[in-house]
Formats: sequence, structure tokens, C-alpha cells
Amino acid sequence: MSTSCGNPETETGALMLRRPKFDKSKQCVRCKEKTGNIVIRHAVYCKECFSTLISVKFRRALDPTVNPLPDGPRRKGLKAGGDLLIGFSGGLGSTVLLDLMYRTYFSFHDAPIDLTTGKPRGGKDHPRNLLVWSRGSVCYVEPCNAFPGMKDRTEHIRAIVEQYEDLTFIPLRIEDAFSRDWWDSVGGKHISDNLGIDLTNEDLLLSSISNEGNEGYSKSPVQQLQKYIFSLPTQTAILSTVQTLTRILLLHTASAIGSSHLLLGTSLTSLSISLISSISQGGGFVVREEGKEEWVPPRSVTQMKTNGHENGNIRVVRPLQDIGMKECAMWAWWHGLNVVGREKFPGGKQSIGQLTKDFIVGLERDYPSTVSTIARTCSKLAPKHGTDGICLFCQRPAQYGLQDWRAQTAIRSFKSITSYRPPHFPERDTTDVPTSPSPPSLTPFLCYHCHTTLTSRSSRGTTAVSVSKDDPTPMPLWVTSSSAASTVSSTVRVATQDPYSGEEIWNRKKMDVEQMKATVAEFLFE
Repeated sequence: MSTSCGNPETETGALMLRRPKFDKSKQCVRCKEKTGNIVIRHAVYCKECFSTLISVKFRRALDPTVNPLPDGPRRKGLKAGGDLLIGFSGGLGSTVLLDLMYRTYFSFHDAPIDLTTGKPRGGKDHPRNLLVWSRGSVCYVEPCNAFPGMKDRTEHIRAIVEQYEDLTFIPLRIEDAFSRDWWDSVGGKHISDNLGIDLTNEDLLLSSISNEGNEGYSKSPVQQLQKYIFSLPTQTAILSTVQTLTRILLLHTASAIGSSHLLLGTSLTSLSISLISSISQGGGFVVREEGKEEWVPPRSVTQMKTNGHENGNIRVVRPLQDIGMKECAMWAWWHGLNVVGREKFPGGKQSIGQLTKDFIVGLERDYPSTVSTIARTCSKLAPKHGTDGICLFCQRPAQYGLQDWRAQTAIRSFKSITSYRPPHFPERDTTDVPTSPSPPSLTPFLCYHCHTTLTSRSSRGTTAVSVSKDDPTPMPLWVTSSSAASTVSSTVRVATQDPYSGEEIWNRKKMDVEQMKATVAEFLFE
């Protein structure tokens, strides 16, 4: 107790009581009767009121997104246009998501009995007794072949999913991103040539690797995946790529089975980690897609089943985005859920994602309300400029004018620049340059985040194995299918003088790498 300016021994009113705090009381703040069992952001809840609170938060986040035309968080009259796909990783968030989804939308509850007629209210055709989704599936992407020594947990995950009736288990493997069999199964168009990129060049020049006698053509999907993973420059790039591959595999699978919704078990804590980590890696332009996303299937995929949405859009929803990691852990504990846990990737302790996770988890422990502030603040962000198409790799919006901005960057490597000329480069005559066509570049079709992932360099050195321009790195099939018909010639504008009129005539001619380097040699830092 603190005292006022008076004398507490002679003046009874001189005592000034401290302001009461919720977490100093043992009673539940909701029912005001039972003893509390958990403290959530300075509020005490008993076990029963806690379960009700989590269920309300869950439905409040999911219900408005169910109908093809969202009309508010109303349980009555909810009917999705297609089926449902739940992305399951075996972690805490996805385990809680699977349990809440089954309890709320798939397990049948007895309808209340009418005291007058003695029959269930509303009858069997009442919306209360109809399924919101006609069919539900659970998809798990096994990443064990991406890194040596990891265990295959598919059968363990299958045993957990089979505990929930009426849900179909769909196992995938992360190497399916390079498998033609999987690509054909999801409606992908025929690919005549496999394409690879040159990671030694910032332009990411494309080349075919399907010629006979080429070693890359005979490689299995697992070998192509491992070559791609081990060619990435940093640990941050490796972990970010694994997450992107998993997300795209889930999206294409959802489109193939006619799902209108893809649910991910991203909790409030995980969402805050993803937001900060994405911004740190250059993904600030798509920060809103981390919380809410509408994915449009590309033209390279034939829609196999309709899902009730225009253009076959897949609505990616994260129903646990208002529920923290602590609440998820208590729900799993009190309901006896078996959490397999997510496999830790080797070498990921020094990645941006892991460092961000350590920071956010410590922040949530010391200042619980700060984590929710991060998510709410980022949800208000919007890009200043429009989009410039869709990134071929992550299939999210790409920032407009990215190539112009990159060309004007002062500090960068010009060792292998071929597709554009920075404005401070002097122009010179290149009449003696051979006119053989240059390979197309993948860089103009990537967002800043994906391009940085493929070309970034760490001050601690690279983690990639030796990469040669003569041995291109294979790309996922959705990139190959989208860019197979794209050609981008690497040309520069050259001004010449008309010998008769004396006026300048502008034409386009080729310059090789050595001549470009010689042109700017005096401006480069050695």
C-alpha cells in the first residue's frame, strides 16, 4: 500500500489503495464465480470460460470468410462454395486448428428439442444441421528429403488425422514441386522442357536442361530439390524457400480438389513472427497477404473442379490469428491433443526467421500485449503503388517499377549485368558485337523478396555448394510452366550518327559481358 500526504496513524482516510489488477485476482473475470486457471493478457479465466473464449475468437475470424460473398460473422446460413483443405504441419497451431475445425463445423451436435412437439427444432433441413463444407481434407507436406538425416513423419501424421472422422488425409512431399506426376495430377499444362537458372548471374538467366545427354534431365525430383536447396546462398534463403514451396503445393492441391478455402494454423504469435521476418527479407510489399490472401490459379493450370468462387480463387484463411501461442498450448493440454511438433531444419538457428522467433517469443513473455499490436499495425499497411503482375515463384503480387529501382541502386554487383543499362553508364558503339540471341532472364518476373532470396549474399559467407553457369539450377514446375514461353532479350540502346544528315539514329544492339565491364571499369570498386 502507498500512503497519501496525511498521517495514516491518526487519519484513517489517508490510506490510498493500489489500483487492482486482473491477474492479482483468483476469480474468473468472465463468470465471476470459479477460480481462474490461466492468465491471458492480465485477465484470469477458468477452464470452461477459456474454452468458450477460444471458440468465439475462432468463429469470429473464420465465419465472415465462409460464404462466396462474405456478409458478416453469422453462423446461420453459412455455406461455402467448395470444399475445405486444412494445411497440417504437425505443429501446435495446426493441431489446435484441426481440433477446433472438427468440433465446430464437422462433428454433429444434437439439435435442441422443442418442448411443444418433442422434435428437434428446425427439422433435418435447418441450416444448423447442414455442413458448411461438403467435404473436408487435411494435407501434409513432408520435408524430410530436403535435408539429409530428417525423419519421415507421414505415417505419424496420418494416425493423428484418422482420429477425426469425415476428414480425408492427403500426403504430399516437398519434392513434388519438381515432379511431373504431381504437376499432371493438379491440372498443370504439359511442359516440354525443364528450365534452370544461373545463380551466378543476378539476371538469373534461363536455360533448358532437358537436352539429351544433359545430366540434369535424368535427375529425380529428390535430386533436383536437393540441388536447388543446396544452391541457395544463405540459411535464411533455404528456410524461406521451403516455406514458399510448401505453401504453393498446398494451394495447387486445394485448387485441384475443388476447395474454396485453405486454412492454415498460424497463431497470433506465429503471424507476428511471419510479418517481421517477411519485412526483414524484403517482403514488405505483400505484408497484407501474410494475414489474408486470395490466390488466383495461374493460366498454366487447368481448373479440374469448380469451387464456387470467381476464377477459381482460393481463400487462404488463418483462423487462429487472434489466439496466441500460450492459449493454443493450454487448449492442446486441456483437450489431450497429441502434438507431433515441427521438425527443426539443420542450420536454421542463425536465419532471420529463427532470430525473429526468439525475439517475438521473448517479447510475448515479458510484454503480452505487444505481440497483438504488431499484427494489428501490420494489418493496416497497404502498398503505396500498384502491382506489376504476379511473381512466378511465390505467386504473390510483385511491386511496380522494381526493375527501374534496382537499376538505380548505387551499391551493387555489376559482374554479370546483361538485361538493362543503369542511367549513369556511358553509351558506346558496339557494331562489332556478335548478334547471337541472349538467354531470357527470370529476374523481371520475380518480386523483390524472391529475387533477393536467390541472389543475396551473407557477410559470413555463402552456404551454397559450388554453382557453375554451365550447370543450371532446376526450378519448380510452376515456374517452368509459366516462363517456358517467355522470352526477354538482353539488349541495350546504342546511339549512332547518320553520316549523311548528322542526326543520331537509335537502334538496339547486343553487348557481351566483357564489353559492358570494360565500359564501366573505371567506376567499379575493386
